[in-house]
Amino acid sequence: MSPATNVVVQSAYLVATALFVFSLHWMNDPRTARRGVRAGVAAMLLAVAATWFQPQIVHHGWIVAAVVAGIVVGVPLSRVPLTAVPQRTALSHAFGGLAAGLVGTAKYYLWLAEDPGQLTAFRMGAIVAEVLLGFITLTGSLMAAGKLQELRWIPQRPVTYPYQNVSNIGLLALAVLLGVGLIVWPTGAFAAVAFPLVVVLALAFGVLLVIPIGGADMPTVISILNSYAGLSAVAMGFVLDNKLLITAGALDGSSGLILSIIMCRAMNRSFTNVLFGAFGKVQPAAAGKDDRVYKAETIEGAAQVLEQASFVVIVPGYGMAVAQAQHRVRELYQELQKRGITVKFAIHPVAGRMPGHMNVLLAEADIPYADLVEMDEINRDMPQCDVALVIGANDVVNPAARYDKTTPIYGMPIIDADKARTVFAIKRSKNPGFAGIDNELYFQDKTFMLFGDAKAVVGELVKHLASQRNAG
Repeated sequence: MSPATNVVVQSAYLVATALFVFSLHWMNDPRTARRGVRAGVAAMLLAVAATWFQPQIVHHGWIVAAVVAGIVVGVPLSRVPLTAVPQRTALSHAFGGLAAGLVGTAKYYLWLAEDPGQLTAFRMGAIVAEVLLGFITLTGSLMAAGKLQELRWIPQRPVTYPYQNVSNIGLLALAVLLGVGLIVWPTGAFAAVAFPLVVVLALAFGVLLVIPIGGADMPTVISILNSYAGLSAVAMGFVLDNKLLITAGALDGSSGLILSIIMCRAMNRSFTNVLFGAFGKVQPAAAGKDDRVYKAETIEGAAQVLEQASFVVIVPGYGMAVAQAQHRVRELYQELQKRGITVKFAIHPVAGRMPGHMNVLLAEADIPYADLVEMDEINRDMPQCDVALVIGANDVVNPAARYDKTTPIYGMPIIDADKARTVFAIKRSKNPGFAGIDNELYFQDKTFMLFGDAKAVVGELVKHLASQRNAG
């Protein structure tokens, strides 16, 4: 590469790196989020163009074919409904892991065939890390996407078996030991067997890692897999001697790790508990609790209570996302506001199936972001709340998290819906949430159930409120 070309390429990489940094910064605020997305797109386009511009790239047909394939796959994925964004995100992580794993594998066999001297200890360490993290991310993300999509052959609830954690850790340890062996002996008979075995073990571990994880932990799992994908990109950057890949991967990996920590704190749980705790197994009902009954309420009765309220807090959950009820919720929000009622939305950090899931859905319905209030802030106002309307949320409003040490959600911060004067809960069925336990909130004297599809129930509430207002 000539000095002039090198200056152009490195300058483009520097600008792309800055754009990636600004992209993450701008996406911290809803007001600048669109700018952040555009900056990220521009950075990626610039990075691809600068790499393609290098004179050592001679097989342009393969690159064109890859671009076309990416467009063919990417355009339909960009048009999925917002309720499918979590599984689409998981698929994106799977593609990133696959790319890293394939690049590491290709570079290993290329250097092995053409110049084994290139397989230094440092490069082999980077290749092993790239292949391990890449293929773990691939199968782990595919499993996560399958659980989120509710595929029949992939159970949503945890799948456990005796000595599961021991065998999984042992499998990973074996893969790491083989990787260490490859660093020491990158060629020869040992390497011929060990490298394919590392790939197989990484693929298997990705599946076994996610199988015992329930749907309630998917937000954390997605962010952890995001971190793995970023770290595999860092390793790929070292393998390819590409500083931009190292920087972009580090940004991706660190942001995923930080987000995972935030998610774990929001659930008052550790990484090990999320990854190995089998959270979401259905718990047997305690003695004396089977005879408890829900108190159902009619749409008319709920509308009358809402009409008399002065402060209403809406608590959205995954049930709202599944029913695609966000636009009906906006209509309810507007109808209540017409009556001079203050309406706020209580957002739990792990509500839904990915970080920020509820924020995205409600923003899509044009609900002002100022009325989306985080858990810690809204909890201070809950004792003054006249009506808490829980739409498809379960574990994030379960007061058992405060006092019942036998439940898997004990210690998890929750939205204090039980402190409101009246609670209406919209729920499709009497089934427990993903934690596998009944919600104690739903059996309290102040709580009334509105059973049915969230979209239909909220739509009926809007109709009754509108008719009452017009009649008045």
